[in-house]
Amino acid sequence: QVQLVESGGGLVQAGGSLRLSCAGSGPTFRSYAMAWFRQAPGKERKIVARISWGSTYYEDSVKGRFTISRDNAKNTVYLQMNSLKPEDTAVYYCAAGDYSSSYSYTEMGYDYWGQGTQVTVSS
Repeated sequence: QVQLVESGGGLVQAGGSLRLSCAGSGPTFRSYAMAWFRQAPGKERKIVARISWGSTYYEDSVKGRFTISRDNAKNTVYLQMNSLKPEDTAVYYCAAGDYSSSYSYTEMGYDYWGQGTQVTVSS
């Protein structure tokens, strides 16, 4: 069982930066693949970035701007977001799932979710 708590969201102007953090509980945190998803108003929740065994994945629209990382000693995963755009506005969720899931890039591949943190980018 893993509990996840996000922090770091807020209001930022276009071109600015934010760093999201996701603190996990439990001794098995390092055994999970971790991901960040986001959900904009009226849209489906979609994956933004994923990290597993040191390899990373990024959705095309955030490549070169966002960086996912994890610190297993602190049970924390991060999402550094640079060059933010108004279209990045959404509720951001961190999630934990099985490394070997066949659904690693969809919600189905994740068993544990945080409560979400709002990111708003003004133009």
